[in-house]
Amino acid sequence: MTSSVDFEALRPSPADVRVLTSDGSAIAAHSPVLASASPVLERMIGRARRGWDTGCSIRILGAAPDAVASFLRFLYSQSQREATGEWPEEEAMAAHGAALLALAHAYRVAWLKRRAEEALAARLTAERAVDVLKLAALCDAPRLRLRCARLAGKDLAAVELSDGWRFAGRHDAALQIGLLQLLHDADQRKKRWDRERASQAVYRQLSDAMASLERVFLTEASPCDDNDRGACTAHQGLVQLTRHLAGCGNKGGEGGCQHCNRMFQLLRLHSSVCHRAHGEPCRVPLCSNLKTKMKAEKVDKTWRLLVKKVTRAGAMAALANREVPEMVNKSWAKCSRSRGCRATRFR
Repeated sequence: MTSSVDFEALRPSPADVRVLTSDGSAIAAHSPVLASASPVLERMIGRARRGWDTGCSIRILGAAPDAVASFLRFLYSQSQREATGEWPEEEAMAAHGAALLALAHAYRVAWLKRRAEEALAARLTAERAVDVLKLAALCDAPRLRLRCARLAGKDLAAVELSDGWRFAGRHDAALQIGLLQLLHDADQRKKRWDRERASQAVYRQLSDAMASLERVFLTEASPCDDNDRGACTAHQGLVQLTRHLAGCGNKGGEGGCQHCNRMFQLLRLHSSVCHRAHGEPCRVPLCSNLKTKMKAEKVDKTWRLLVKKVTRAGAMAALANREVPEMVNKSWAKCSRSRGCRATRFR
């Protein structure tokens, strides 16, 4: 039986290859088109051909005849895609996206595989998430697999009600376990990122406090203005804490004043991050005394790590606040837009 699909009209030369499908139908095609689009088809044609002037037959099995015909149409339309930038056969991609992904992976058609991944990701639902996840694992499509995992993380209850989830529970428990492990790892990773962001915020605040502490003892005049209420509040708080330290009569001991103990910790941290040259005076009180004391005593590892992170946070804040050239801003904006366009295809 011969298929009604006519590829001879697309090429001036006569068809010299018959593509046999699963139901026994044959599709006439041109060997140069197939060989140039797929290295696998090129080898299949080379093995099947016994002479330069005789035709040959190859088999593309494992997919519906309509999906095979759509696959061949995409191979023929590659030149049109490169010339116009448009994707033909959108209806065929919507109807046979899964089969086209499998065929493109099996026959190593990279551009069609990427297009099929994008089409499946755009039409992904909770009902099909498990089936597409299995297909992505078999076809080595990590971005599509990640898209399925994100959908399952957002609506796991709906995924668990799907037929694919129930089928995997009966016949492929490893797929269920792998998906749950992937969601667990993503949740743990998100919690770790949240903890790291919270820690970085604390180190940034300590770095800002060190800068405010120097301004407090440099001059009593407040550097506040209407545009920076946060800096104004921090400066006034440090001024009040300093005045309290000067007049408090309960400074020492474990049961001493909590405000004084907090101020002493800030002064100690300042002396650790202060890098003035030897002999250059520091206006912050007890800076040189605390430096000498810490050199004489052995500073614990936890304190050294805190000093290192606060110093790094201050350096990163200075880099973030620096003035960037306009050319660099334009290049970064262009790069961000191109990355965003690629990322939205798999969201």
